[in-house]
Amino acid sequence: MAQNNILLAVRKEMKERKPEFIRQDNPKRMKLNYKWRKPKGVHSKIRHHFKGRRKMPSPGYKSPAAVKGLHSTGLEMVRVFSADEVSKIKKDTQGIIVPRTAGRKKKLEILKKAKELNVQVLNLNTDESIQKIENFMKSKSQKKTQAKKEEKKPEAKEKPKEKQEEKLTDEQRKEAEKKERDKVLTQKN
Repeated sequence: MAQNNILLAVRKEMKERKPEFIRQDNPKRMKLNYKWRKPKGVHSKIRHHFKGRRKMPSPGYKSPAAVKGLHSTGLEMVRVFSADEVSKIKKDTQGIIVPRTAGRKKKLEILKKAKELNVQVLNLNTDESIQKIENFMKSKSQKKTQAKKEEKKPEAKEKPKEKQEEKLTDEQRKEAEKKERDKVLTQKN
């Protein structure tokens, strides 16, 4: 483990010094993307390794084989899609990565299980993420209850109108009915 820590430090230092490998004429032409492609031109200055030109990828830029694919903490990264998979993780050599495609409920289950088993989550802060998801769920449930209350309110508003109609005199009722009939007749035409 101590040797891995040294190799991780070496890898970090190497990555800091590693140049950015950009396709040959990318800055000149918009249609060329940044993704590296080996220059194949006969007169290519980069292919001939001319001094002052961009560097090409080579095996010398590789990270040490012992730490290849490890997280910066020195743990092996394992993607976990369900809470059951968390219990299969080896705490001392592996850490979990919760995929972004997992839903909130599933993420919450995975994070709670990881916290319970003291398994390290490499791509999220466990406590903050659990708190965020729980707050979101609470606010969502509160919105639903408010929407249900608002649906019930219009029924309560209709009742006072009926009471007002009862208070009206007979003449006022007749006039209101006449207006309604006129509306219906004008709508048919």
